[in-house]
Amino acid sequence: MHLHDLPWPVDELLAIGETNVRLRVTLSYFVEPNPSRRGWQSKYRYRSFGLRFAVKAAAEDVDQFRRRVNQLERDADVDEDFVDADGTDWTFGAQLRSSGSIHSDAWTGTAAQLAAKSQVAVFPVGGWWKDWKEAGRFEEEGRYSLVISLEVLDDVAIDIYTPIRNKIQVPVPILVQALPDR
Repeated sequence: MHLHDLPWPVDELLAIGETNVRLRVTLSYFVEPNPSRRGWQSKYRYRSFGLRFAVKAAAEDVDQFRRRVNQLERDADVDEDFVDADGTDWTFGAQLRSSGSIHSDAWTGTAAQLAAKSQVAVFPVGGWWKDWKEAGRFEEEGRYSLVISLEVLDDVAIDIYTPIRNKIQVPVPILVQALPDR
């Protein structure tokens, strides 16, 4: 599981608290087809592996979010509900966006809610690599692309682009040559 911190402009989003915003998440990855005939027997046998994404709910803390998306993080003796509290605010929802190898969905809510949705998780789901252990493919890495966009839906004069750009800007190293000793 990869847990990505989102570079939200929290102060700017909180300043326009009740303004409607839209968050779009798109996850894309390559699926290696099953090299044997058994891949055609079931839609779950064709793909090498699958990926899914989940976004931290506004009311969740980081530990609750990790337990929701990763069963290994859960305590067996704790009876806790692992449902996305913001699940009804998504256009498609987790079930409808899970087909294929490109998953996209949009969440609509207030800017204040979005300010608290600070992480997205990308996690694997089964495929033939999981079941066909003799192939030894379970150690392979899977690459993916994750694109996240943010849109302010109401007519509000605010710059959310610049704070995000400043947070994700790649630092340029400055090389300084040492002067020779005299």
